[in-house]
Amino acid sequence: MGARILVAEDDRKQANLVRIYLEREGHSVLLVGDGRAALDQVRARRPDLVVLDVMMPIVDGLDVCRVLRAESDLPILLLTARTTEDDILLGLDLGADDYLTKPYSPRELAARVRALLRRAGVVSAGNQAVLTVGELEIDAGRFEVRIAGRPITLTAKEFGILEVLASEPGRAFTRAQIIDRAFGFDHYVLERTVDVHVMNLRRKIEPDAADPRYVQTVFGRGYRLADAPTPPVPATSSL
Repeated sequence: MGARILVAEDDRKQANLVRIYLEREGHSVLLVGDGRAALDQVRARRPDLVVLDVMMPIVDGLDVCRVLRAESDLPILLLTARTTEDDILLGLDLGADDYLTKPYSPRELAARVRALLRRAGVVSAGNQAVLTVGELEIDAGRFEVRIAGRPITLTAKEFGILEVLASEPGRAFTRAQIIDRAFGFDHYVLERTVDVHVMNLRRKIEPDAADPRYVQTVFGRGYRLADAPTPPVPATSSL
């Protein structure tokens, strides 16, 4: 069963794009175009999660967030064009559970929604898709990783990094993006710490950690999870 999600976004084109991606995930989506309508519909419909644009007419998203948080523990994902640290922290201080800065990938938004619903217990582990790349299987709902059916034990940080990369296979994530998504807002993690965790992760999941097939380095950018595993280089014959 999918979740009931309210999307409050005054840009109709953007709202419809979000709706399409969330409905592909099996969710039921209701769109509203201003903050007053968002408050009214949350109280009337009792959705499982709200996607809330900050810049909206009548009542802005931050005020809606403040009111909703005073009334319930409803998961709230903020969408904001404001990218300064103070603006982001203000949204979190008002009770938002997560945020995305514009422009954003709809696939990333869908992944953030999945994470919030899982954290809130709305979507069970059994409803989470298992991502398969070659012999690598990532079951985010069950917090499990397998290679050729064999369970692999990862630390929470190693799994967090892998889960971030698995949210969009083929996309290159910067170290800063990985820190933000895998370690949370209140963790002061150095970028070189990500490299250490990736090195340990590769030792556990790669056939050859020195020539990774799954967690690939994107020079000048960061890391990505391969869409498909890099085939091993066949051994050359001496004959």
